[in-house]
Amino acid sequence: MARLPAKLEEKIPVIPLNSPIKSFSAAVLALTAVVATSGVVADTTKTWSLAEFGEPLYDESMPHWPYVNPDAPKGGSIVLSAFGTFDSLNTYILKGEYPRSLGLITDVLMTGSANELASAYGLLAESAEYPDDKSWVIFNLRPQATFNDGSPITARDFKFSFDTIRTHGRPFLKSFYDDVDSVEVLSDHRIKFSFKTTNNMKPLMKVAGMSPESVAYWKDKDISKTFLTPPPSSGPYEISTVEAGRSITYERVKNYWGENLNVSKGINNIDKIRYDYYADLEVMVEAFKAGEVDYRAENSSKRWATAYEIDQVKEGKILLETPPDNQPQGIQAFFFNLRRNPFDDQRVRKALGLLYDFETTKRTILYNQYDRIDSYFVNSEYGASGVPTADELAVLEPYRDQLDARVLEEAYTLPVTDGSGRNRSQVREAIKLFKEAGWNLEDGKMMKDGKQLQIEMLLVQPDGQRVNAIFMQNMKKIGIDAEFRVVDSAQYQNRIDDREFDIITVRLNFFPPPGPELRSYYGSAAADERGSANMAGIKNDVVDELIEKIISAPTLEQLQINTRALDRVLLWNDYVLPQFYNSNYRLAFWNRFGQPRTRPKYGTGFPTTWWIDKDLDAKLDLKR
Repeated sequence: MARLPAKLEEKIPVIPLNSPIKSFSAAVLALTAVVATSGVVADTTKTWSLAEFGEPLYDESMPHWPYVNPDAPKGGSIVLSAFGTFDSLNTYILKGEYPRSLGLITDVLMTGSANELASAYGLLAESAEYPDDKSWVIFNLRPQATFNDGSPITARDFKFSFDTIRTHGRPFLKSFYDDVDSVEVLSDHRIKFSFKTTNNMKPLMKVAGMSPESVAYWKDKDISKTFLTPPPSSGPYEISTVEAGRSITYERVKNYWGENLNVSKGINNIDKIRYDYYADLEVMVEAFKAGEVDYRAENSSKRWATAYEIDQVKEGKILLETPPDNQPQGIQAFFFNLRRNPFDDQRVRKALGLLYDFETTKRTILYNQYDRIDSYFVNSEYGASGVPTADELAVLEPYRDQLDARVLEEAYTLPVTDGSGRNRSQVREAIKLFKEAGWNLEDGKMMKDGKQLQIEMLLVQPDGQRVNAIFMQNMKKIGIDAEFRVVDSAQYQNRIDDREFDIITVRLNFFPPPGPELRSYYGSAAADERGSANMAGIKNDVVDELIEKIISAPTLEQLQINTRALDRVLLWNDYVLPQFYNSNYRLAFWNRFGQPRTRPKYGTGFPTTWWIDKDLDAKLDLKR
């Protein structure tokens, strides 16, 4: 449940969605559903698993996930790295920064499968019940489920968690539960969620991903404030040590209640996981190479091309791997602050897009490791391509009078250069657009009403200056007073929440299939809400209506058609300037791990399904 600061040089999650706590990540792993039936009484379905459109891959007889080693040894410790800082463990509220790893300490009602994009299987809940019209759902909790302090997990703990979100939660987090009408505790182990909608499984799947907060613990404490004392853990790990801004250590819960569930076997094999925090990316990389950190998912093309030509790699002590990344991705782009002049003028935004020479950037800075993004729904079946299909036109036609005609007639394309760095034709076209918007070159400066155009690109990492240097140079060449501003992660997040920026780089998380989170991403109501995920400030009636069509789509096919229609409308309005993505992970890790023979389709499996191989570990003999 998170507000993520920019994290990496080239992939920069800024918004709250790589949910460190499973109550949010599973809610969006699972995310909408038509169900898997395991028993039907009258007009009510009772089931152990839920799935998006169709049947889930696995039934309750599944002995364990196919991408785990059920006999994996337990034990050992690892050290991982994190960029930035943290000053709170509260994942609900807007204030403060919390560790993105907090998902280790929480369990959820129903957990997702790493081989499916939208599924949920019983974890804290042994089953779910709902009627044919999907107007409510009841979760039957496992009586044996406990917090790490031994106290039972009850329905009241889930209601408290929901009430906390509804009352104190960040705007983006609240958006996932907009369609929940009420929550009712039926007994210690039965909780009922009623919905404002009918015949729609999205709200059911979202609440299936909720985690509990201990009512007993919080009865004399204020959950609306930041805190650093660990609350009771509902998951397989507990927090053992907290050094604010420096490190956080998790230890596997002894006698964890869910150890022998089929959804738990073979996972959470490492006894102790410590995250050390770094303010400097280069120092963080050097710490890894020195053996002070065990694993890196590298997101810098320069480092991947140059930083690992070291003896440890040649000797096999450090392994490098590039498995495919099959996960659908959200857009990564320069986000313009549409609330500010001149970014409220589409001609200016389009002109800036012409100054972004991706081909030269790819060749000279990105080591040809990336492809251009041309959709808000990257690497998925939800993004538009080519000219609109007949089905997409059927969705868009009612809005013809409100749209640029090209939305319904042409394929959206981005400017392309020859990669030589001499993009004169694009620059001339950009200057023409600036002139149409009232900006003119006067003595080498882009001027309007006696003032030079000033643009600040807000960054949280100095590396962003290298990646965006060509874009900045092209702005300066035509007389724009352009500069970088690098701030620390806390100031960066506050400035984004307060909308105090011109341009930022954002990589939105994607929760397939798209749903209510789109309201917070692109909906008009969220544009002026502090801390919402609509960082650009998009206000568009057609976008609002298409989002509702996506949320209410009766079939996966229609949902995909609707998202492609939305994609076209967003792209043609030039709200953001798309950047690039990589379809492979870049992993570097010390050769001390065992891995299952089969990896999950989505994700790397680390650290959940990996384990410490004692023989490999003994050979390395890392000194810490």
